[in-house]
Amino acid sequence: MLSRRFASSVASSSTTGGSRKIVLVGAGFLGSYIARALIADPRNRVQIVSRNPQKLYDTLRPLGTQILPPHSSDITNPDTTELNKALDGAAAVVSLVGVLAGTEKIMQEVQLRGAERVAEAAKKGGVGRIVMMSAIGSDRNGETPYFRTKAQAEDIFLATSPTATIIRPSIVFGPGDSFFNRFSALAKFLPFLPVFGGGVVKFQPVYVGDVARAVEICCRDDPKVVEQVGGKIIEAGGPDVFTYREIMGLVLRYSGLKRFIISLPYWVGMIQGAVLERLPENIFTLTRDQVKQLKYDNIVSPTPPLNSLSFTQLLTAFPSSLPSSSPPERDAGLKSVHDILPTYLGPAEAREEGKRTHGRKAGGFEDVQKLKSRTK
Repeated sequence: MLSRRFASSVASSSTTGGSRKIVLVGAGFLGSYIARALIADPRNRVQIVSRNPQKLYDTLRPLGTQILPPHSSDITNPDTTELNKALDGAAAVVSLVGVLAGTEKIMQEVQLRGAERVAEAAKKGGVGRIVMMSAIGSDRNGETPYFRTKAQAEDIFLATSPTATIIRPSIVFGPGDSFFNRFSALAKFLPFLPVFGGGVVKFQPVYVGDVARAVEICCRDDPKVVEQVGGKIIEAGGPDVFTYREIMGLVLRYSGLKRFIISLPYWVGMIQGAVLERLPENIFTLTRDQVKQLKYDNIVSPTPPLNSLSFTQLLTAFPSSLPSSSPPERDAGLKSVHDILPTYLGPAEAREEGKRTHGRKAGGFEDVQKLKSRTK
């Protein structure tokens, strides 16, 4: 187990020395939180790299000069000139390359070949610290191209840089997410929320801010930190495990909506996916691969691989670079959905109440269990 006393000295040493350029390849929801976590260390200078990075840069620019001007680069382009320029002089790179839905061809081009280009550019640029964002369930023999290409990209990063760190999160939630927000929006239009196969598959939602803290730690260049995280796979899950049905109950509860939760057979989902995946992407989009993925639990493995590192132990041992955001000693400080969902789902007045009570006023998980029994 990692020693917090040891880690505290590491954290304080990370704020000394010259500036460090850290490149985030990807300009989405998770990248915005990672950028904020990184600039807690005054040495860090963060640059956003993506096909269209300007929107995220405009959001982050008020944070100050630690946010560098963005760099436009398309990772699907075999010509990596712009990508090489972006990674030139970087002390660390965080690969957020990925797509949630798409054909096998798209998965191959983005999640595999795109990630491969990032890994090779990082090696060519002599980048010291590399962090790749993968996903729980990645498996080179997985049923869907999403899982297969994530696992193949992991292999490439570790082969290219043996001290790279792979982070595999479960569902990532927080203000701006594409999961809870999407189902909350769907519930406003539909008379019921569907689940497939009884909704018994399990998820372990993890707060985006906690994932960002882990990335910040893994980007540190202190040799003792690298010794702990280098070459490791970290499965990131939150403090609670829910079934798919229970998650839909959470969506309804914190959105202030009353809807039925109806179970549909997987074959019905496959038919829906065959139709909806051909239409322009919208909140109703569903693919057959996404239905297949809903057959498998998305939780931290009870039998992790040999080269793994515990997410909670990592966050417990290494305090944040911003002391005021560090959890109490021997506490990973993981945020529950009950802490965060009330702050961004539902009517504005309910969100304000959620901010004051941290979502615990109504009784937490027990209320979800009651809601579950009523909607069966």
